[in-house]
Amino acid sequence: MASLLLPLLLALAAAATSAAAGRVVPYDLLYADGVRAYLAREWTRAAELLQRSLHSYAGLREARSACHRACHDEVAFVRGPAAPWDSAFFDRVLQRANCLQHCLGRQLGGPPSAHRISHAIQRDFEQREPYNYLQVAFFQLKKLDQAVSAAHTFFIANPQHFQMREDIEKYRRMSGVKSDSFRDLEATPLWEAYEAGVQHYNADEYLQAVARLEESLREALSALEECRALCEGPWEEDKDEDEDEEKEDMQPGLYETIAAHYVQVLKCRQQCVLEIATKPGWISATEDFIPSHLDLLQFAYDQVGNQTLAAECAASYLLFYPMDEPMLEKMNQYRTELGEDTAVTARENIQHYVQRSLMEKKLIYYAVEHLGGTFNDPDLWTPDELIPENLKEQHREDQEKQKQETLDVEEREKRGPLPFEGVSVTMDSRQMNGTQRVVFDQVLTESECRDLLQLTKAAGGTGDGYRGRRSPHTPHERFEGLTILKAMQLAQNGDVDWKDAKLLLQASEKSRKIIESYFTPGKKLYFSFTHLVCRTAVEGEQEGRMDLSHPVHADNCLLDPEGNECWREPPAYVYRDYSGILYLNDDFQGGGLFFTELDTVTVTAKVYPKCGRLVAFSSGKDNPHGVWAVSHGRRCAVALWYTHSQEYAEKCKLLGHMGPNQSGEGRA
Repeated sequence: MASLLLPLLLALAAAATSAAAGRVVPYDLLYADGVRAYLAREWTRAAELLQRSLHSYAGLREARSACHRACHDEVAFVRGPAAPWDSAFFDRVLQRANCLQHCLGRQLGGPPSAHRISHAIQRDFEQREPYNYLQVAFFQLKKLDQAVSAAHTFFIANPQHFQMREDIEKYRRMSGVKSDSFRDLEATPLWEAYEAGVQHYNADEYLQAVARLEESLREALSALEECRALCEGPWEEDKDEDEDEEKEDMQPGLYETIAAHYVQVLKCRQQCVLEIATKPGWISATEDFIPSHLDLLQFAYDQVGNQTLAAECAASYLLFYPMDEPMLEKMNQYRTELGEDTAVTARENIQHYVQRSLMEKKLIYYAVEHLGGTFNDPDLWTPDELIPENLKEQHREDQEKQKQETLDVEEREKRGPLPFEGVSVTMDSRQMNGTQRVVFDQVLTESECRDLLQLTKAAGGTGDGYRGRRSPHTPHERFEGLTILKAMQLAQNGDVDWKDAKLLLQASEKSRKIIESYFTPGKKLYFSFTHLVCRTAVEGEQEGRMDLSHPVHADNCLLDPEGNECWREPPAYVYRDYSGILYLNDDFQGGGLFFTELDTVTVTAKVYPKCGRLVAFSSGKDNPHGVWAVSHGRRCAVALWYTHSQEYAEKCKLLGHMGPNQSGEGRA
């Protein structure tokens, strides 16, 4: 079994990464100690341990990637004249396992098994959670520059994080904070190069575009290889708790187990292109990330007069889309310009990328067809003939089922039962000229509205809104806000009546049940955020006013009126599914809600506030809405947002859990 190449391979692997000499402490242990120090308010120790955990995390990734590169296909395939295929195959597998074990042991200074981390901790680091803690620790240590950098690094990957958004705004207003402090400590050359390249391209600066896009493509392919190497982790078996006992008696055999693990690795490798094509903080990947580089490069090279490289990029692009007519025309043009005798071939690394990806897709589709399971192909360029016919049919059936479910939801919307007596539907979607819109009346009594208005007066000066008492949307109104958590804290301190604070929670829960039963019966809705808000017209600042109390927007996507589209991307709160407004009064002027088309101009429906009126609607592109200016008096309402994803459920309603930025301690 011993290989003569093994000592050389281990030496190569040792030189392949610059991991620190000595034992690398597992990052989950450092992270746990850092969080404990944080909770104990030992800020210096917390900052040190959390930074060490981040270094350990990066070092482990580098070591794994380097060792996989060093051991990949370097172990000799030893096969005797009479050796069966499985003996030869496992001979190579065992040698590679030996190489990886020795390489990782050398790089990490200890057994690789010590670095097997739970999924929860892995997610924390992928979502940059340590920086959330670090910014508070650095702020407490009066290291403002480092606090800002940590906050910005976390926020880049979590733009929907409401509290960090507020902290970032506070940092921006601090006199000692410099603009260059807002830097992403996890920034990669890939996205900097790509965005710069596209910017140069759009500005017709093609020479600069070529340089940055080539750099971006190199970085993308390098990041892809690192991601693929990290896919070779332990087998993650999905288990149904109800079937555990049965599965114990039906354990898969040797080849079934190997096949399941191998297909899992292949699927992970295929998804790597989505990982590298997704900018930190974005939900979706840039479509056709690798092919789009080649498309841009061929045009840019053509513009700077380098037809040889332009033709090479065109040939490379055609590996993905061989029937693309505009690119085929360009290829004919390049062949004419360069001469028929000039050989034009695709880039070797792109050929390897496409061939390898197609081979893996064939194996995955075979496994799905014959062994079961599913596969979400990340690529738009996958040849249609590669997909088995029965899987195509399943895809069509899934689309039809989805369409029918949508129709069923719309039908239930019109006749959905309400869980509370006395509550009535005043306007439905048809009457409001839209979809997924409804107005309920008598959700609150006059007495309940008065009590909640009393709560707003008592808590109005607490500053639990946006930037004190000024509105985030207009200088002509004062904005006061109160969260449920803040209301409970005020009640605990004796500043407001417990009964009124509890009523706020009850009113929001009642609204949730009404909206859930009407729009999504049988499917759970969670609170995403709840805010008791009042907007007060500023006296002496209303004459000639032309702006709105709240400009037209959608709650989970970014409106693009010119493109007649709404992009479901951060910084929009993309996880929000339904929205609601529970009005408390009508003794003011203006302040009505209105819905528009995607152009933000064409008004389709109007809703006028009154005590106990609840307007509810889906949060996406179907329901752009705004609020007319409050020109006199004070308009109060409970703003409600809901999500189907428990991950984004409002923390103060989940067993009182508070993370590092919900506690109120150590914030900027």
